[in-house]
Amino acid sequence: MKRIALLLPLLALAAALPAQAELLSEHKTWAAYSEGAKSSKYCFVTAQPTKDVGKYTKRGDIFAVITHHPSEKRVNEFHIQAGYTFQKGSAATARIDGKKAFKLYTDGDNAWTYDKESDAAVVRAMKGGATMVVKGTSSRGTATTDTYSLSGFTAAWKAAAKACNVK
Repeated sequence: MKRIALLLPLLALAAALPAQAELLSEHKTWAAYSEGAKSSKYCFVTAQPTKDVGKYTKRGDIFAVITHHPSEKRVNEFHIQAGYTFQKGSAATARIDGKKAFKLYTDGDNAWTYDKESDAAVVRAMKGGATMVVKGTSSRGTATTDTYSLSGFTAAWKAAAKACNVK
């Protein structure tokens, strides 16, 4: 299932946010935002990795994003913006606390779970976890490992969920 990528560089690059995005709250490395009004409103949480490893010379913005689109009945959509174009036909992985790895399909510079059940499972694991490690391979064959702290994730998720009336 192909999804429309939300390419919203956040936190340290807040200037790149759409003018309408409203910062709801910040929680350690995670931040909650909302955008739009009434039926078009959506909410999201995002963070940049605390550590990114790979033998690359140039890399764009890197983010993990979880989005709620209540009017479209889509919640907890998990997505990674890698900061490079993924190798064609490759998959990425997100592993929480060194345990279960979630396979992600890649499209351009984004990686997604395969379905809403996987989205929900990733978010549940993130709420109970301390660290998320995302691995991928660029179109040039460069392997990358991005480490995200999950400290503050649950509080940011709750703020976004409340703003979008998500249970």
